[in-house]
Amino acid sequence: MSDCKPEEFLAATICRLVLDPAAPTARHVAVGAASPVPAAACYLAQKLGYPIRLSLLARTQANPFSDGTRELFDLTGQGRIDLFFLGGGQIDGEANLNLVGTGEWPGKGVRFPGSFGSAFMYMMTPRIILFREEHSPRVLVQRVDNVSANGVSPPGVFRRGHAQALVTGRCVFRFHPDRARFSLASLHPGETVESIRAATGFAFDAEAEVPHTPLPSEQELALLRGAVCDEMLETYPDFCSRVFNRKQAA
Repeated sequence: MSDCKPEEFLAATICRLVLDPAAPTARHVAVGAASPVPAAACYLAQKLGYPIRLSLLARTQANPFSDGTRELFDLTGQGRIDLFFLGGGQIDGEANLNLVGTGEWPGKGVRFPGSFGSAFMYMMTPRIILFREEHSPRVLVQRVDNVSANGVSPPGVFRRGHAQALVTGRCVFRFHPDRARFSLASLHPGETVESIRAATGFAFDAEAEVPHTPLPSEQELALLRGAVCDEMLETYPDFCSRVFNRKQAA
């Protein structure tokens, strides 16, 4: 990726999904406390001139909440959050998420951080972008051991939206809720359809020709390393130090 770091590449990739003209407009985007790459993607969209309202749960000054996540749930229930990001210790081919743990309930094998509000946010947010840097058969499984948040719902069950896409360190998948299945949208540099199938525990669709995920433009990299990092320094100092080689002033 030339001198482009993986986090910069993923931030630019997610930014394009946020701004996808084929998807419903993302006017108000919320980002969880431990999500610096999605946060960088949303700040990049802002710096590119798109009027996105960004609420960071990790930063009091950058969101409208005075009472933390309880107000995020209120806003989401009212239909005032358009896009949210979710991940999971396991993600399966129907876009189900496992944030509990592996093995029998309640995850007696490897323990994950917990579901918290993932099920509610998944059901009540019009757009969800799934993000997990690790792309391996232990993460992308045929069927999650425990369903923390379901990718599709039975007929008659109200939900505002579904996963738009799954971004990993190897590729971008699109999700198709009508058939509860992913398709391969683009390959990151160095990957092939065969390498993605070998690293993925679930089946997915792929066209005969799958494009490569575009690298960040010079403008995107300059904004990420400049104006975006300026916005993120206070909230994500470790991330900015590691990725952008920038530290807060003493």
